[in-house]
Amino acid sequence: MTQKKTDWFESESFWAQYAPVLFDAQRWAEAPAVAEGVLRIIGSPSSSFPEGPAILDAGCGPGRIAVELASRGARVTGVDLIRPFLNAAHDSAEDEGVSLDLEQADLRTYVRPEAFDAAVSLYTSFGYCDTIEEDLQILKNIAASVKTGGWFILEMTGREIAVRDFTEGEWFERGGFTVLTQFEVVGAWEGLRSRWMLIDEEGRKIDHSFVQRLYSAVELKRLLMASGFASVEIYGDFDFSPYNEKARTMVLVARK
Repeated sequence: MTQKKTDWFESESFWAQYAPVLFDAQRWAEAPAVAEGVLRIIGSPSSSFPEGPAILDAGCGPGRIAVELASRGARVTGVDLIRPFLNAAHDSAEDEGVSLDLEQADLRTYVRPEAFDAAVSLYTSFGYCDTIEEDLQILKNIAASVKTGGWFILEMTGREIAVRDFTEGEWFERGGFTVLTQFEVVGAWEGLRSRWMLIDEEGRKIDHSFVQRLYSAVELKRLLMASGFASVEIYGDFDFSPYNEKARTMVLVARK
């Protein structure tokens, strides 16, 4: 029997090592505004959700956005592969006095048919699978899990922004580490290979490389339509600003 290959993003040790850099104080400080933007898009609070909207946080990580959504009255289910992240999300929810439904699962197989009023995938949590078919399966599973008339909000770095802001590397201080990065284009801007080297105060080094698939806004819109969504709008932030040369990020708002 052939043993299933383990993808890098399934490694708990990777996330334990890199979490202080990826989820530093600045990222946590951004969470309230992102949560407000999500609820503004889906129209909550409103009479449509008397008990609060049921929201799937697909790839919830340590609960950065999930906790903020729950504190605003949403009924949030956070799904992630990494158990320590789910434990951290549980602790954060307890600290804030809110409740989260947390599930350890692979989004390539996770489906709860028609269970959610909305779903979110935020902070470039999409595009790391080996194949486009796997990415498409994730989107199909999310579409199947959202109620008819429900929303899916996908936020990530689009190819257009990756091209605009490309740099071969940089260094900075974050989360108690000196961080050195190197970036390399894969194929014809099909992906971006990122190498992150962390050096702690004692000079110990952690070194990891990974590839993220780059999608243009139009390509992702087509994938979302093929996944079962009826409409897709594209914005440059959660404030409905246009996705143009000034866009901060790429936000796709899909309606089933």
